[in-house]
Amino acid sequence: MAHRSGHVPYHKTSHKPMTTAHLAQTMSLLEMNNHELAEKIQGELANNPALELGSDRRCPACGRKLVNQICSTCSRPESFDALSPVVFISPQRHFSSSRKRSSNGEEVASFEELSPQEEDLAMFVLNQMRTELEPHERPIAAHILTSLDDDGLLPIRLSEIALYHHVPLSTIEHVRGMVQKCDPLGVGSQTPQEALWVQAKTLHENGNFPDLALKAIEDGFDDLSQKNFRSLAKIIGSTSKQAEQIADFIGQSLNPFPARTHWGTHRSPTNDAPTRYQNPDVIISYIGDSEDPQLMIEVLWPIYGSLKINPDFRKAITEAPPEKNEEWNKDYQKANLLIKCLGQRNHTLVQLMQKLAVKQRQFILNGDLYLVPLTRASLAEELDVHESTISRAVSAKNVQLPSGKIIPISQFFDRSLHIRTVIKGIIAEEKKPLSDNKITSMLATSGFKVARRTVAKYRAMEGILPAHLRAKPAV
Repeated sequence: MAHRSGHVPYHKTSHKPMTTAHLAQTMSLLEMNNHELAEKIQGELANNPALELGSDRRCPACGRKLVNQICSTCSRPESFDALSPVVFISPQRHFSSSRKRSSNGEEVASFEELSPQEEDLAMFVLNQMRTELEPHERPIAAHILTSLDDDGLLPIRLSEIALYHHVPLSTIEHVRGMVQKCDPLGVGSQTPQEALWVQAKTLHENGNFPDLALKAIEDGFDDLSQKNFRSLAKIIGSTSKQAEQIADFIGQSLNPFPARTHWGTHRSPTNDAPTRYQNPDVIISYIGDSEDPQLMIEVLWPIYGSLKINPDFRKAITEAPPEKNEEWNKDYQKANLLIKCLGQRNHTLVQLMQKLAVKQRQFILNGDLYLVPLTRASLAEELDVHESTISRAVSAKNVQLPSGKIIPISQFFDRSLHIRTVIKGIIAEEKKPLSDNKITSMLATSGFKVARRTVAKYRAMEGILPAHLRAKPAV
């Protein structure tokens, strides 16, 4: 099948060895999520006259003109099996946004105009509370959310927001209280202590947080921060050993900087970089309402329009003056290489999601308990690529499941998630606190052979206290 020149193809990718430049750029692009990729493409469009973004809607994969959002050619299943997933590159829909000025001259996004094309923390929180806000509360929520710092804390005084909107301070406090109860819990707090308190209070109300830990945050925060366990023990009325365990539990369960947490959890990410809240890079849905539906996987393309070589520039090269010939040819080759590398990136992501959709089908449809242990190395072998290629394809990318939950793609490779889910279920149903030894025995009868130390590790990963602290402590 011939492709229209300049458009990004992937179905009929060449199997010729890639040059060093081609391979290096493909790997670099593969590691980027949609937000980073959009910035990269916009930068190239701004700096390279040979590159052009056409306004016509074309499939990012085969270059055909699109009538609907889905390309009828590229969305065909890989096999005739009714359960074979449909995987395709889905072009970004067009959005626009406008902004207004705040009292200090800075731009503040309006409630309706926070662009869903690049859903940062503000948009992520706003989507959760949108239906609960009264019309007069919407600009206040937008002001609070667009004023958050990189840690998800609010660095400006509430009185300043009240003065700007000409409303009572109580109105601002009410809206901010709604913000703080969104995921990630504690976002919009003004101090790390307040963020911890909001998280702890919410968990305590749900029966998942001990009284002593709540008291440690309320009354002993300074000693808690400095790990002064002897002084903390006196404040909360416990032994120094208990105070240390309470501090460890708080450290594992809560985060004083809400924006540094993963989607849908209250634990710190495994790396030191703050997690960016954004639209998913992949959306998984299903076709039909049967018990065994067909999965549809959209690998999102982050720009609107078709990326191609500028035809005027192509023509101008043939007539270039000698002093411009080398420079213009370099621009042309750079643009052409980018388009080819983007095609290879798309091809790799489609292959990856095709395999994951088959292997983790039950997890996608039914939840954590059904996750199949899977390694990047085994998947790389099946796809005949290097393990580092899979790692780059998975890196910093999120997927939206049919349930609406957004998770890192790396969770498909979480080899302990199903066991941790079983442990959580066992503890949730315990009549009295079960020791790690007892849980180990119960797991063994269910076919999970893990050591006691492993059970303790998995329990801690889920923010669950040891047995002697799960009993309601005396105040």
